[in-house]
Amino acid sequence: MRIISGKFKGHRFHPPANKWPTRPTTDISKEGLFNILQNQIDFESVTMLDLFGGTGNHCFEFISRGCRNAIYVDKHKPAVEFVRKQAALWHVSEFIQIVQDDIRRFLERNKEEKYDYIFAGPPYGLKWLDEIPNLIFDYNLLKSNGLFVLEHNPNHDFESHPHFVQYRKYGQTRFSFFK
Repeated sequence: MRIISGKFKGHRFHPPANKWPTRPTTDISKEGLFNILQNQIDFESVTMLDLFGGTGNHCFEFISRGCRNAIYVDKHKPAVEFVRKQAALWHVSEFIQIVQDDIRRFLERNKEEKYDYIFAGPPYGLKWLDEIPNLIFDYNLLKSNGLFVLEHNPNHDFESHPHFVQYRKYGQTRFSFFK
């Protein structure tokens, strides 16, 4: 994996993902997504939440671009430990809050918080993947001009969701955007 832009542009990191229940976003998909985000987000002032954070790839890209308030959430202990080590190695621990927790439990406990940007990259086989947009909006987690992006495969369609704005596809990867 590599960082596309910013302070850590070109930096690579290699999570020991043997038997991890994660599916990292491909570089091509991530680059497409960030080409869209760079015109919509002020990375230096954003408060971002990364659900199903896995390798930390999304948070590290935001931090590389100037984000100083990233919240990473994942329940898989080896992934959480890897992200902690990587944040320390790159000296960015002060900019990332790392939380090991079940995503539903985290959302329930933190429903008073509001974020400028939320990204969720759940395992494609997650049985409750289709519920994620409703949880985000039922708990009112986005700030008034906030953006929520959900990564999923072609087996899911969110176009009828009342907060759906658009989707983009990169191979088998889909990003659905909600406001």
